[in-house]
Amino acid sequence: MNNPVRSLSKREWVIWIASLAAVAGANVISNDVDWLTLTAAMVGVTSLIFAAKGNVWAQILMIVFSVLYGIISWRFQYWGEMITYLGMTMPMAIWSTITWLKNPSKENSSEVAIRPLQAKHIWRLAFFGAIVTGGFYFILRALDTPNIVFSTISITTSFLAASLTVLRSSYYALGYASNDIVLIVLWVLASVKNPAYIPVAVNFVIFLFNDIYGFISWKTREVKRNASACRQSCVPRDA
Repeated sequence: MNNPVRSLSKREWVIWIASLAAVAGANVISNDVDWLTLTAAMVGVTSLIFAAKGNVWAQILMIVFSVLYGIISWRFQYWGEMITYLGMTMPMAIWSTITWLKNPSKENSSEVAIRPLQAKHIWRLAFFGAIVTGGFYFILRALDTPNIVFSTISITTSFLAASLTVLRSSYYALGYASNDIVLIVLWVLASVKNPAYIPVAVNFVIFLFNDIYGFISWKTREVKRNASACRQSCVPRDA
């Protein structure tokens, strides 16, 4: 639980500050600044940059973001988003916090150890993902949720992203990147009815770039770890 800011590289400082500036600008230039949306965006961006480092503070901030985003979704009656983030993403972020704390990296205790994705994980994700998607679709239809197709797809991508985060897989970032794309579509559609939601769509564009960086960061660390493990195991022993 060390200070995550101290571990940021120069590149990550640039990405973080540029992302904060972008989401702040997108919110400030609107006619009426929504401070809840702005705060959620700031928390979300910070969570993503810490997640790219594999730092547990990312999951703690994700809990806060889930609450804020749930409120934003409630205001536009995006029931799927509200239920997903408050009923699934937030509990799984709490679970991820516990898991990440219990599994620090041997190379750097401030980073979570990366876990290779196995075939059994993929089958379980597919099975439970189908159940979650099907179950939520009927709930969203009963609630007369706007843009139900994209809302349902968002639930699927959110489930996969959150589950991969708990599993400590580098593919968690691709799950969230996929979810970002769906959310960009959802909030662009919402912005057609109410331009006040344009900043929310822009926020998820920034989130998308951060999640892509997170995937690259985790994959780079994973490759280095595997190479190090190979060197150690491949060192010939003295005859």
